[in-house]
Amino acid sequence: MSGAALGLEIVFVFFLALFQLHRYGDFRKQHRLVIIATLLAWYLCFLIVFILPLDVSTTIYNRCKLAVNSSPAESNGSYVTLAPSKQKCFKPWSYIPNGIMPIFWRVVYWTSQFLTWILLPFMQSYARSGGFSITGKIKTALIENAIYYGTYLLIFGAFLIYVAVNPNFNLQWNQLQTIGIAAANTWGLFLLVLLLGYGLVEIPRSHWNGAKRGYLLMKTYFKAAKLMTEKADAEENLEDIMEEVRKVSESIKYNHPLRKCVDTILKKCPTEYQERMGRNMDDYEDFDERQNSYPSEKSLVKLHKQVIYSVQRHRRTQVQWQILLEQAFYLEDVAKNETSATRQFVHTFHSQEPENKIIQYLYTPTVEWYWECLLRPWFYRVLAVVLATFSVIVVWSECTFFSTKPVLSLFAVFIQLAEKTYNYIYIEMACFLTIFFLSICVYSTVFRIRVFNYYYLASHHQTDAYSLLFSGMLFCRLTPPLCLNFLGLTHMDATISHKNTQPTAYTSIMGSMRVLSFIADGFYIYYPMLVVILCIATYFSLGTRCLNLLGFQQFMGDSEMTSDLIDEGKELIRREKRKRQRQEEGENRRREWKERYGNRDDSTRNRVVHTDQKESSFSETHASRTLSKYTRSNGRTERDRIELLQDAEPLDFNADSINDDPLESDSGRYQPGGRYLSMSRSKIFDDV
Repeated sequence: MSGAALGLEIVFVFFLALFQLHRYGDFRKQHRLVIIATLLAWYLCFLIVFILPLDVSTTIYNRCKLAVNSSPAESNGSYVTLAPSKQKCFKPWSYIPNGIMPIFWRVVYWTSQFLTWILLPFMQSYARSGGFSITGKIKTALIENAIYYGTYLLIFGAFLIYVAVNPNFNLQWNQLQTIGIAAANTWGLFLLVLLLGYGLVEIPRSHWNGAKRGYLLMKTYFKAAKLMTEKADAEENLEDIMEEVRKVSESIKYNHPLRKCVDTILKKCPTEYQERMGRNMDDYEDFDERQNSYPSEKSLVKLHKQVIYSVQRHRRTQVQWQILLEQAFYLEDVAKNETSATRQFVHTFHSQEPENKIIQYLYTPTVEWYWECLLRPWFYRVLAVVLATFSVIVVWSECTFFSTKPVLSLFAVFIQLAEKTYNYIYIEMACFLTIFFLSICVYSTVFRIRVFNYYYLASHHQTDAYSLLFSGMLFCRLTPPLCLNFLGLTHMDATISHKNTQPTAYTSIMGSMRVLSFIADGFYIYYPMLVVILCIATYFSLGTRCLNLLGFQQFMGDSEMTSDLIDEGKELIRREKRKRQRQEEGENRRREWKERYGNRDDSTRNRVVHTDQKESSFSETHASRTLSKYTRSNGRTERDRIELLQDAEPLDFNADSINDDPLESDSGRYQPGGRYLSMSRSKIFDDV
């Protein structure tokens, strides 16, 4: 079994990273180099988390062998027996032979550092560049990263000068290597504690709130209002950019030297805009450089960059809006089915995607009702309690892991108790659960945060190349200090435990931090205590309240703006539901007509199709004819047509004038030409 566990985990982690990347990235549209670089960064970081418990169990066994070799002993099979005490050192099932782990950690660590500090920043600038040639993109990337690389060289130089001036140290290659590792880990630990303090509180709280149906539904309405604002802004921005592209395309003719650049920009535009611009372009006119002023290549590069960004943002908001609608409809169905006497889950709309027959056979409407309406809330509550317990243990251990006599860190206590009995299965499970929980708290925060439109990880293949590469950089910078922090919590790091024992292979690669004593004895020990303050601030939502005061609209139950946005989102969901219901009714009527009168002559079918179009069309001409026809017979149909005509513009909405049934409202709810409440704020925070 030697090395078999390592090989299995290497293969498993690769497919795990590939699955996660497939969820956020788009393998068909994004560049292969971007996919490969991001996959490699994610894979290496996940691999460190999964392999480190094996390193711990192997180190404990090696320590046992050293203790046995230092006393009279006799060998017996796969374990060594101490002669005086008859103590046995069993070899763990996942034992990794000596010499493999140091080489493995060295390759993984330095590859991840090369990615995060050199390759990925360069690829970020290259992917976002609007250049039309490889040389132009490389030049832009080098210029943008000049300040970036210069900052890191300045930090490394400061550490280098400190060691050179100190007479107690002689500069050697190993010490220079340790200084570089210390600088990288210091930067990573600074960010790690900030993300960890947020995740330790927010993850248990989000699962606890997940058991509250009303809370989830209100938050979905809130997200709908904000997303509609972003969607409208993305559409407006795309229209403006496409208008600029149209003007450039009309001014630069087919025989202009920059026409190839314009054609490259046109290929990045949506199909409907390409067709529209193609119809309006006259390629028979020659360009006259003396009479007309043409845009420069630099302005075309800037326009190309804007087109890429605006198209990606528009596509992302469209997909997210459809996903949010499905989520809102499902939560409303759950709220309706909670009072069902038949205990059969009934959906308002059928799934648009074909369901798996096996899942459809096992996950019946009865099973779905029991899970969604009865079991799932309790499961989330129990899970939230377990996660909250883990968070408390982590916070306590972060504040006390420097104490070795007595040992106050609970994780160190658990590992030491298992080490006495050499229960390697328990040791590996305890280590894996600990580092896995720490990784979830940190990585989930990376997936949740959003820096304006600069960095945003959107699921369902809607993340752009820049954000994917940026996430790979963050993972590679956060994982090494996260693992060092875990080894400190379990007292497997000799710097923390102050014991002259064999270190883990991972710690030996990091080098001795004693070269920089103020970091090893100060920053690494006392800075993690800051997680207590961050957890308290997150528990009382201090950051959310500050952002809300600054104009960044956040979900807060006691805020008037939040209530207004919830009402606005609720009305948006109602409008979308009415539209979808009308579409399904029209399709059902069309299907019935085909089944009944499919064998009639063409004239009869034409009249049927014409009648159905008058009932389902949303155009102004057909709607006005239908309104004039049914004004006396059905008042509700008239109001439906008026609402459909007004849906084309963003409208004001007053929650006080809405009844339980929006179709029964007699007073006009909308004001033509109005705006959403979420769009009435200053444009300073439109990108948030």
